[in-house]
Amino acid sequence: MRKNAIVLICILFLLGVFFFISCKKTGVQNIKNTQDASNSQEEKEYVKTVTIESGEIFSIVMKKAGVPTSTWQSIFYSAEKAYDFSNIRAGKKIYFTYDKITQDLVQIMYPINDLEELYVKKDTSTTTPDIWEAERKKIDYEIRQKIFSGEITTFLYQDALNLGIDEGTVLEFASVFEYAVDYAYDIRVGDKFQFVVEERYRDGEYVMPGRILAGKFINADTTYQAYYFEENADNQAYFDEKGNALQRMFLRAPVAFKYITSGFTTGQRYITAFNISTGHRAIDYAAAAGTPIRATADGTVTFAGWSKVGYGNLTSIRHNSTYSTNYAHQSKIIVKRGQRVKQGQVIGYVGSTGLSTGPHLHYEMVKNGVKINPLKEIMPPGNPIKQENKERFFQTIAQFQQIVNQP
Repeated sequence: MRKNAIVLICILFLLGVFFFISCKKTGVQNIKNTQDASNSQEEKEYVKTVTIESGEIFSIVMKKAGVPTSTWQSIFYSAEKAYDFSNIRAGKKIYFTYDKITQDLVQIMYPINDLEELYVKKDTSTTTPDIWEAERKKIDYEIRQKIFSGEITTFLYQDALNLGIDEGTVLEFASVFEYAVDYAYDIRVGDKFQFVVEERYRDGEYVMPGRILAGKFINADTTYQAYYFEENADNQAYFDEKGNALQRMFLRAPVAFKYITSGFTTGQRYITAFNISTGHRAIDYAAAAGTPIRATADGTVTFAGWSKVGYGNLTSIRHNSTYSTNYAHQSKIIVKRGQRVKQGQVIGYVGSTGLSTGPHLHYEMVKNGVKINPLKEIMPPGNPIKQENKERFFQTIAQFQQIVNQP
C-alpha cells in the first residue's frame, strides 16, 4: 500500500513537471510569435524623408518625393479639416512610409509643431484608389522635472543662460513674474531665483523644455512665488502660494525684460541736443529701434499719431475711468484711434521721433488725470482661486512648495 502511494506521488510529480515545461514553451512561443509579427510588420514598410526647402510649397515637395499628382491632391484635400498643407514650413521634414512589396505610399507624417504631428494614412479597407484619412496626434513625450536655481550677478537673462538654462525657459520664467517685477528697474545684484520646469524626452532623448510648474523670485527683501494650476478649462494660470492670481491689470513694463533702461525722475531734466529743460514724469526704456512696444493693459486707443509737443509718434490708451497710458517717440504706430487693444498686444515700435536723442520708449501712466510713477503703483490683482477649489490647489502645489521654499 505504501509502495503504491509512493508510485502515485512520483507519477503526479512527473505530470506536473511536464505540464510546467509545456506551458513555458507555449508562453515563449507566444512571445516569439508576437515579436515575429511586429518585426514582420516593420519589414513590410520603409520610410523616406524629404526636407522642405525655402520657397517650396506642398505640391513641389510631393513631386520631389515622387508622389503622383492625383495622390498628393487626394492627400491635400483629405487633410484640410485636420491641417492645411498650405502652411508647411521650410526646414521641417515630411516622412513618407511605403509598402516594401507594392512600393505604394501608405502614410505621410508631418510634424505640425513641438506638440502635435499629422498622420495621413491610406484607407486599405476599400478598393477605391487614393482614399486617405488624416489625424492630428499629440506627441507622447516622457515628462521629467528639473530644478534650476541661481543668483543675479549681472543680469537675469545672461545669468540664467550661464547656468545652461534653455533660452525659451528663461523667457517663460520672466513672463511668469512680469506682473510683479520690472526686470529693467527692480532687479538687484544678489537677487535669487529658483524654479521647477518640465523637460520633454522622446525615445530616451531630450527634446525640449516644457512648462514651468513652480518658481520663486527673491527681489531685494520681497519674495514672489508662482505655481501653475488648472482650476478649470477657462482658468489655467499662475498663482501665488495663497491662490491669488499673478496676472494683474497692468504689465510692469511695455517692452521685453532684457532691454536696458534709464530711471524714473520727477525733477527737471536738461536735454542738451534741444537746449531745453523738462520735467520727466515717465519711464524711459532704452531699446533698439524697431523693438516691439506692448500695451500694458486692455483699453481703447484715444490718440495715435504725431504729437505737437515733442512726443513724436505717440499712442495714448484709455484703460478705464481711472487709468490711461502714453507711449512716445515711436518709429511706427500700428494701431488706430478708437481701436480696442488687449494687454500685451504690439501697438508700435521703438524709435527716436520728436524730442529724443536716441532710440527709446517714453512710457507714462496717468491716474485720474495726474502722471504717476508706474513702478510704485500697486495694481489690482486678477481673480483668485475660488474657495471651493482651494483645497485641490494646496494639495497640487504642496510638493513644489518643498522645493521653492528651500534656502
